[in-house]
Amino acid sequence: MFKTRITEMLDIQYPIIQGGMLWLSRAELAAAVSNAGGLGILSSVTFPTARELQEEIQKTRSLTDKPFGINFPIFPTARPTESIEKYIDVAIEEGIKIAETSGRSPEPYMKQFKDAGVKVIHKVPAVRFAQKAERLGVDAVVVFGCEGGGHVGLDGVTSLILIPRVLDSVKIPIIAAGGFGDARGFVAALALGAEGVLMGTRFMASKESLAHPRVKEWLIKSKETDTMLIEQSIRNTARVTRNKPAEKALEMEQKGASLEELLPTISGLKEKELFETGNLDAGIMHCGQVSGLVQGIPTVKEIIDSIITGAESICHRLQQLVGAQRED
Repeated sequence: MFKTRITEMLDIQYPIIQGGMLWLSRAELAAAVSNAGGLGILSSVTFPTARELQEEIQKTRSLTDKPFGINFPIFPTARPTESIEKYIDVAIEEGIKIAETSGRSPEPYMKQFKDAGVKVIHKVPAVRFAQKAERLGVDAVVVFGCEGGGHVGLDGVTSLILIPRVLDSVKIPIIAAGGFGDARGFVAALALGAEGVLMGTRFMASKESLAHPRVKEWLIKSKETDTMLIEQSIRNTARVTRNKPAEKALEMEQKGASLEELLPTISGLKEKELFETGNLDAGIMHCGQVSGLVQGIPTVKEIIDSIITGAESICHRLQQLVGAQRED
């Protein structure tokens, strides 16, 4: 059940994809998602060198024989030691056939991907970017509503509106992201026209996630109102947890701080410290509003199984409602 163009394209059992989360999307989590029938993704920028990414790919292969992909964020400062082309070369050498790109346009790297037979999925926060991605030849787009954690674009459009708008504008498959973490959201995404979902925050709160136990405990206790938007002043809007560094960043922005002045506060290295130590005020933590739906810390398999089983029950209930309407 739930076979879509995405399951066929990526050769996966269920149309459920794990987001590429900096510091957390490593072998243990990616392999667990792939083994459970979804698509695990490694985050390339977690690794300071392409060689380290290569080692993580090999480690992931030792944990799963299922497909998995690599996330390549396209930002000028995303990779301080080596070029993105080097990371892509290593992924291709290792036989990776699925790439997720985000941030700026993937156009400079499309030939490199396509010559190697790599399926390219590009994350977009607006209709215009989805249309451009389709023209460039990407195989699918992740449509990212403003409920999601991380960089959500500038328009502030929710998944409920953005997904059908993109559906009406492109022909390539759509993967829904931003606000999805359970069976109800999964069915809603399919109803809106998506052919799969991408989840980050929900998998952050799993047993296989390398986030510190205090981070996971915060996710259980958090409400949907416990995130906030920062970096709007530098046109790089991000949804993050509401903590001291986030409040400081917002205050600095309101006073006209430049990117250079903000960097010490919003640095990804501080987020790494947060995940490793459990100090929730160590740095910025990207997180979606779906944290309000996190009720426990199950295994990845339990998360995916509950989504599929729950979705089947929801679809059965909806079919009964349709049947009742026809009998009337």
